Amino acid sequence: MAKYTVLGLSGSLRKASTNTKLLHEAARLFEDCVFSVADLNLPLYDGDVESAEGVPQAVQTLADDIAAADAVLISTPEYNKGPSGVLKNALDWISRTTTRPWSGKPVAVMSAAAGRAGGERAQMVLRGFMVPFRPRILQGPEIHLADSGNQFDENGRLTGEIYLRELTALMQALRAEVDR
Repeated sequence: MAKYTVLGLSGSLRKASTNTKLLHEAARLFEDCVFSVADLNLPLYDGDVESAEGVPQAVQTLADDIAAADAVLISTPEYNKGPSGVLKNALDWISRTTTRPWSGKPVAVMSAAAGRAGGERAQMVLRGFMVPFRPRILQGPEIHLADSGNQFDENGRLTGEIYLRELTALMQALRAEVDR
């Protein structure tokens, strides 16, 4: 029986997303956990909709899943020097729930992108987006998976030795943060 519950948030909705693959590899390296990837296919945040209908059930479910997880993994692509709109929209909706699911939550942030910087700017901006939520975001090691389309084998396993070493170290640090 797994000891931990780990939730992944992928900033990409694509079926073959390298960010989602990176989350799965992170969970594998975290070990001894029940892992799931959250559904971020949410309606666009609209204050009028919120006023008329309240927070959508899918958003409340996401907030509840974050609150219930022992740790959260977030991986974002880099779109125009920032995180994806999908991820930002999810964060905006979550902020509208009455719960505070992120407060004190151990979180590991990573990025995968086609470019040579591996989403470094997007990850930096994402960290700023998370400040008001007050999670316990790990400061490193930083994972910026460059040329991400060529970094996984046919089974979805990360192939680069340096990336594997750093992702393993990040997951060990996350496990230590959860156990803290």
